[in-house]
Parts: sequence; structure tokens; C-alpha cells
Amino acid sequence: MTAMIPREPLTHSAEDYLKAIYHLTVSGGPASTNELAQALGLAPASVSGMLRRLAEQELVLHELYRGVTLAPAGRQIALRMLRRHRLIEAYLVAHLGYTWDTVHEEADRLEHAVSEELIERMAKVLGHPLEDPHGDPIPGPDGSLAEVVYIPLVEVNVGAETEIRRVNTSQPDRLRYISAAGLTPGTRVVVAAHEPFRGPIRLLVGNREQIIGHELAAMLLCTKSTGTAARG
Repeated sequence: MTAMIPREPLTHSAEDYLKAIYHLTVSGGPASTNELAQALGLAPASVSGMLRRLAEQELVLHELYRGVTLAPAGRQIALRMLRRHRLIEAYLVAHLGYTWDTVHEEADRLEHAVSEELIERMAKVLGHPLEDPHGDPIPGPDGSLAEVVYIPLVEVNVGAETEIRRVNTSQPDRLRYISAAGLTPGTRVVVAAHEPFRGPIRLLVGNREQIIGHELAAMLLCTKSTGTAARG
């Protein structure tokens, strides 16, 4: 049975907490108070107080010294906020001339203000997209979410061809660099060389060569490689 969203309205802050907990626990483990404080830019003492309130509302499961996870009702709200955020990003890029490096903060503000009706109208105009401009999956209106497992570009073998599908950063300067380098979602690349000791990675993008740092390559999530690429 699907968990019911609490009738009493949540504050914007509480919604942000639930979304942050989702991001920190999506791989399966609990989030610590310190991790959550760092993600939200808050003091650990403030976070502890909010977690107690969310636990009282049965939105999170908080075990002392073990961390916090989302309860079914909290997960439902987090996915609703993710749907809002990612659809707003997609709409801003597709219809209002925003670039993918400028939409994150705008969507953070708008996701709390727009109505469900407006969100669903945006989805219809966009053709009910499955991904946002960064390649992140958009939850369905029923809260369903198909999380596809991709691998970081740094783990793709030398000589293999792969496709970039997601970009795991919202920092504008990094998004601008990735875009200028032509490494946006949907781009196929061949890994030509890995320098040792977390050094740069040399890629072939079509007929040109592109070199990127190890840290940035770790943010580019790709399909599993298709083996050694043919040389032309």
C-alpha cells in the first residue's frame, strides 16, 4: 500500500531535508547528521532538531549513531519534490532559454511555489520527459522512479566506447566547462588513455581529442562500455 502524504503542510525547509536525505541515501546506506548538515549548509545541532521533528511525523527513521533514512511517506514527498525540480529544469531549458548551468537554483526556488496542476501541464507540454537536462531521471506522477545504474567515466577501460548519460554535478562553472568540452548527455566517446595516479583522461569525441581531469571524469556517468572501439 502506498504511504499517504501527511495532511499538514510541510515547510519548505522540511521538504529540502527530505530531498537531501534521498540524495544521500539513494545508494542504500543511511545518512549521518554531519553529512546532512554539510549538504544543507547547516550546523549539526540544527539538523538534529529537524530530524527529531521529521521522525515524530513518521517521515524519517532516525537511529542514534547509525544515521537517518526515509520512511515510506518521506520518500514519497522527496520523489514528488524531485519530479517538480527536474521538470522545472527541463521546462526552463526547453521553453524559456535557460542553459543547463543556470537552472538548478531557479528550480530550487520554484519547486516549492508551483501547483501540482502547473507541474503536470509542464510535463504535458514537454512530452512527459523521462530525464532532465543533466540526464537525471524524472519520477513519474505516481512516485515511480526508474534508477538506471551507470558507471563513472573514470571506470571505463582504455580503448572502449561509451555514451555519457548523466552529469553528477550542479555547480555552474563545471557544467559550463562540460558543455564547452562537448561532453553533455548523449555524447559518445572513446577512452584513449588514462594517465596514472588519478591523472587526466584523454578522450576521442568524434574526430577530435579532448583531455579532462580525473575529478571531472568521475562526475560523468556513462553506459557500460561496448568493448574496444574500431579504429578508422
